[in-house]
Amino acid sequence: MTTIRVLVTGGAGFIGSHYVRTLLGPDGPPEVTVTVLDKLTYAGNPANLHEVRDADGFTFVRGDICDAELVDRLVAAHDQVVHFAAESHVDRSILGADAFVRTNVLGTQTLLDAALRHGLGTFVHISSDEVYGSIEKGSWPETDPLRPNSPYSASKAASDLIALAYHRTHGLDVRVTRCSNNYGHHQYPEKVVPLFITRLLNGRPVPLYGDGGNVRDWIHIDDHVRGIELVRTRGCPGEVYNIGGGNELSNREMTDLLLLACGADRRMVRFVEDRKGHDRRYSVDFTKIRTELGYTPRKDLATGLAETVRWYRTHRSWWEPLVDRAAGGPALRTSGLPVRRTENPS
Repeated sequence: MTTIRVLVTGGAGFIGSHYVRTLLGPDGPPEVTVTVLDKLTYAGNPANLHEVRDADGFTFVRGDICDAELVDRLVAAHDQVVHFAAESHVDRSILGADAFVRTNVLGTQTLLDAALRHGLGTFVHISSDEVYGSIEKGSWPETDPLRPNSPYSASKAASDLIALAYHRTHGLDVRVTRCSNNYGHHQYPEKVVPLFITRLLNGRPVPLYGDGGNVRDWIHIDDHVRGIELVRTRGCPGEVYNIGGGNELSNREMTDLLLLACGADRRMVRFVEDRKGHDRRYSVDFTKIRTELGYTPRKDLATGLAETVRWYRTHRSWWEPLVDRAAGGPALRTSGLPVRRTENPS
């Protein structure tokens, strides 16, 4: 059996770490080894990888995807890349876009250049439904044009296009996924679902933008990771795959579900001024991945939200330091993972 060496960028983050835990878990493919490359910025948490830190075939490297020398050495030692690393919060991109352009665009180009130099087998680029912009009705197929409205989504759209250009120009095996809104365990508390859960568990009110009528499709992290793995193992070079959850809700409806799950009422809701460029509705058509790769979301929303609330309720030691740091408390310790190989992976 041939071992496939997979480099996972951003593998200490919310989605990337769950992908790593899944690959190296009891139901993961036996022929895979994983190296995580993560800069461990505010949203990268080494605790997310504690379950696999001692697993056979796991290596952690702390580093920046914009570091061309490090990226070149790592890509040369691997067969595939699954690229999660990104600045990903819309509000932060509105306050300052430079980090988003640097990481999401230049970092992706750095990885692609290394992949091209070393004849990488497969490069899976993880993107977002936000690149499509806002849609009043219906759902976006993968062939729709990109109309991003925030600095974050514009940087992700740019990275999508440059990745696909490396396929069309150079023949590199690039596959792009665009997912709807994720929720689940280990999600950084600035995102809406964990933000609301952690605040409600502490008896604090939650903020709801504008009239609460903005609509999103929600996908549990288990389903998203399964979709990504289908694309890595069965997808086609040069193709884009939307990955949806089939749970379209207004923000007000999602808020009501979270209030119910946390045992709170609407007195805990505070309507706040809408943010700039707030897209009204996202909806991806995921017919392609369903018909071509056999993807179907399995986690129903009620079960997924109940499990998520239960996880945050029983894992305060994971999220309270993050909330404390965001409020100006002691900095979160970012060490704790054994770095088996750092400078030279070969």
